[in-house]
Amino acid sequence: MQRDAAAIRDEWLGRALSVRPADRPAAEAAISGLYRLAGFDPPRFHWVPSPLAAFETVPPGMRRRPDGTQVFDGPAARALVGSALRLRLDLDDRIRKHGARVTGLTGLGWYLQQQVQFSLARSVRSTLGRAAEQAHDWKRTAMTWYDRLCVSWVAYYDAMRRVAGVPFASEQAEHLGLWETALTSCGWWWPYEDVCVVSERPDAVRTEPCGDDGEVWLHDPDGPAIRYADGWDVHAWHGTPVPSWVIADPEPERIDREVNVEIRRCAIERIGWPAYIQGAGLRLVGAAPDPGNPGSELRLYDMRPDTRVLLAVNGSVERDGRRRRYGLTVPAAIADPVAAAAWTYGLSAEQYSLLARRT
Repeated sequence: MQRDAAAIRDEWLGRALSVRPADRPAAEAAISGLYRLAGFDPPRFHWVPSPLAAFETVPPGMRRRPDGTQVFDGPAARALVGSALRLRLDLDDRIRKHGARVTGLTGLGWYLQQQVQFSLARSVRSTLGRAAEQAHDWKRTAMTWYDRLCVSWVAYYDAMRRVAGVPFASEQAEHLGLWETALTSCGWWWPYEDVCVVSERPDAVRTEPCGDDGEVWLHDPDGPAIRYADGWDVHAWHGTPVPSWVIADPEPERIDREVNVEIRRCAIERIGWPAYIQGAGLRLVGAAPDPGNPGSELRLYDMRPDTRVLLAVNGSVERDGRRRRYGLTVPAAIADPVAAAAWTYGLSAEQYSLLARRT
């Protein structure tokens, strides 16, 4: 069962992150079918090369809001969300009725939700979702629509059908199949009453594992983590979107000018702490063995007039077998590396020295 769940999850993840050209006829037919089921006539289709283009261009016959944004949480989107919700309620009812005759189905359903639906949701949000966030102001959009664009909920019902043997009615299977095709034959899409804006898939998606249940997030140490045909791209460092210079040209001077702490951290990790310390000319205040991590050393450096940085080694091993070196900012008044490490835990130096190995 575990292998079956993992195989289905990986299959759907591959479909969600596919970089193949969109199957436009299949996508348009499926979306048109969903419009009909939601009570709308099939729309005109406006294809764009990327999510950014979807929000920078205005389809013929449409207007922008006064603030320059577009609306896709209108009647069509709400109707499609409602139609999908009714489908899910019908499918859940079908699962419950089947479960009354099959011992252990409830537990299996929860397991498949964890291993397939929730895992896929985290992966999609950490990849395509991250790209969409960079394309526009996420808070101005309807989150319920992005939940529908995620393949995770369709994958869950597919797993219940394939692993648990739940039989869906023909109408339910047909409706679910339309969503499956609409979500896997093209990039993301945004429904309006008369027109549907559809994005092509990306040309490239670079990821790395980030969880215990097969999750991935965006990461590429050498270039864009996700790239579209129109040249729009997103760089990411271990799941965090960053400006391109963090990957291409992370010089110490530029790092020091960066006001965003997360971006600064990523840039330092990109070139490595030794290179940053040397390039930035940080002065070593003190070094000491790490009592919370035997065999590792704590190093304390001056960083800014009111700040010092403690360089430490992670107590747990990364996926590649190495231990990550990381920096923690501490008040400039702290002159002892052990006291600095203790401060990050809210402890005294003596208390920290008595801790078991930290992770």
